[in-house]
Amino acid sequence: MKILVTELIWNQGIEKLEQEGYAIDYDKELGRNREKLLSIISNYDGLIVRNETKVDSELLDKGTNLKVIGRLGVGLDNIDLKTARDKNMTVVAAKHANATSVAEYVLSAMLDAYRDISQATMDVRKGNWARKKFTGVELSGKTLGLYGMGEIAHRVAKRAKVFGMNVVGYDPFITPYDHIVSETGVKQVNTFEEFITTSDFISIHVPLTKDTKNIFNKEAFLKMKGDAYIINTARGGIINEHDLCIAVESGEITGAYLDVLETEPVQPDSQLLHLESIHLTPHIAGLTEESQLRTSVLVAEEVSNILKGKRSLCSV
Repeated sequence: MKILVTELIWNQGIEKLEQEGYAIDYDKELGRNREKLLSIISNYDGLIVRNETKVDSELLDKGTNLKVIGRLGVGLDNIDLKTARDKNMTVVAAKHANATSVAEYVLSAMLDAYRDISQATMDVRKGNWARKKFTGVELSGKTLGLYGMGEIAHRVAKRAKVFGMNVVGYDPFITPYDHIVSETGVKQVNTFEEFITTSDFISIHVPLTKDTKNIFNKEAFLKMKGDAYIINTARGGIINEHDLCIAVESGEITGAYLDVLETEPVQPDSQLLHLESIHLTPHIAGLTEESQLRTSVLVAEEVSNILKGKRSLCSV
């Protein structure tokens, strides 16, 4: 059987599939070559992608031999799940494989917001010794708000509590008996308004849906604390970027750390590029050597399980 990989995968994932006897075609740029992908997809039993390859109904219609789609990550907005189910194609994702990396990114963002060591270093190298200028703020005692209380948020909460932070969460799908509440001790708030008005940092951990799109907008920013930061490692579009720029520029909130944008890569004329307190990274929160090794091997194993007729614990 043949498997097509259209985006970056660590070598260990390819090696795992080859050891299982599959023929692998790997082109990490193919996800951007729509015409070629459509012309060859019928030759493959399995497809492995990240977030750039659009696995829509057109592609699935042409993938007449496809049995499984592997997602090197956890976001599924680039995959037409309904069409895949209708065609009896199984979708598997890298369940929890990058959760620790994302959690550490969130902690890094909060530490950077309060103790800007890189800027202090640059200032010292210019010959300055501005101790007052770089007097920081402690995370201890501050409130971190988790919008969404799944596995990644759970790992963020555990680390934040070690720093002495108060952690609250808003998620209508979480009960008082879920681990993040009953075991980790995250305080569950009942309304979105209470959530945004009490948090010094807000970290987003939900998918992009019709209910979450643009939920952080002008009205939300007006209710947030003036010294608050918002961190998005989930999906672009959950934050209204136009409203965010206005909120930061006018001082309604202090700043943001955005690892995901509504349009990626960032457009050259984007206002986001001109506001120093909006920090942008190129969708790397889940990208560490460790997480990508886990992701590549896990997805390879689960794709193989499906092709062998076995059960997968990572099927969507």
